[in-house]
Amino acid sequence: MSEKEVAQEAQAEEVKESAVIEEVEGLEADSVPGAEVQEASAELLQSELEKAQAELVDAKNQVLRAHAEAQNVRRRAEQDVEKAHKYALEKFTNELLPVVDSLERAIESAQSEEAGIGAIRDGVELTLNMFVAALKKFNVESVNPEGEPFDPQLHQAMSMVENAEVEPNTVLHVMQKGYQLNGRLVRPAMVMVSKAAPQAAPKIDDQA
Repeated sequence: MSEKEVAQEAQAEEVKESAVIEEVEGLEADSVPGAEVQEASAELLQSELEKAQAELVDAKNQVLRAHAEAQNVRRRAEQDVEKAHKYALEKFTNELLPVVDSLERAIESAQSEEAGIGAIRDGVELTLNMFVAALKKFNVESVNPEGEPFDPQLHQAMSMVENAEVEPNTVLHVMQKGYQLNGRLVRPAMVMVSKAAPQAAPKIDDQA
C-alpha cells in the first residue's frame, strides 16, 4: 500500500471517529435536559403535595373550631332557657311577698284572747300557712336568720345594737323576712345586728 493510500485510510478513520464522538455528544446533550425536566417535575409535585396537606390540616382545624363554637352556642342557649324557666316567677313572687308580710303582721297584732279576735287570728294563720305552702311548691323559701351570723349576701342590716350576751354580728331580730327563688335571692332579710359593747375604762385605785 502506498503512502498516499495509507494517509487516505487514516484520514477516513479520523472522520469516522469524529462522527462517532459527535453522535455520542449529541445523545448526552439530549439526555441531560430530560433528567432536569424530570427532577423539576418531582420538585413541583412535592411542593403541591405539601401545599395540599397544609390546606387539609387548616380545613380540619376550621371544622373543629366551628364545631366547638356551635357546642358553646348550644350550651349557652340551653342555660338561658333553663334560667328563664327557673326564674320566670321572680317578678310574680315579688308581688306576692307584701301579702305574706301583711298576714304576718296581722297575726302579731291579734294577740288578744277574746273569742272573736282569737277566731280571726286562727283564720289568718290558716290563710298564711296555705299561702306559704303554695310558695314552697314553686321553690320560694323564706330567709329568717334570727340568732344566726349576719350574712351580707342574704341580709340587710337596718340597725346595730350593743349586746354583750351574743357574738358581734349576730342577727338579734328579723324586722322583715327575706325570700329566695330556687336559691336566688329575691329580697334580703331586714335585720337588727349585734355589735360589741365598748370596753369599760380601767378603774384607778385612789388608795394607791
